[in-house]
Amino acid sequence: VQLQASGGGLVQAGGSLRLSCAASEGTLSRYRMGWFRQAPGKEREFVAAFSKSGGTTYYADSVKGRFTISRDNAKNTVYLQMNSLKPEDTAVYYCRANGGYWGQGTQVTVSS
Repeated sequence: VQLQASGGGLVQAGGSLRLSCAASEGTLSRYRMGWFRQAPGKEREFVAAFSKSGGTTYYADSVKGRFTISRDNAKNTVYLQMNSLKPEDTAVYYCRANGGYWGQGTQVTVSS
């Protein structure tokens, strides 16, 4: 599966962004999908994901209540809605499909 992440940008603290992860090849509903991020000088960290069945969602404590992962199988796309953004959310965001498939990343910058 080939993944394309988009939707990043520059936003002020308290603002919102919606990231998209679309598959140019493959069917995303067949994969366990998730979002990760990597800030400068830090390791890549988990942000949000679906369970194997897709019926449950999981979030890092740092984003719980502010971020929402969702999917549109008809559009073969997974989303990450990010609200109440904080400067510490600044990072490159990556989508991932189980099996080691990564999108190319999209930059999110939150100014204070």
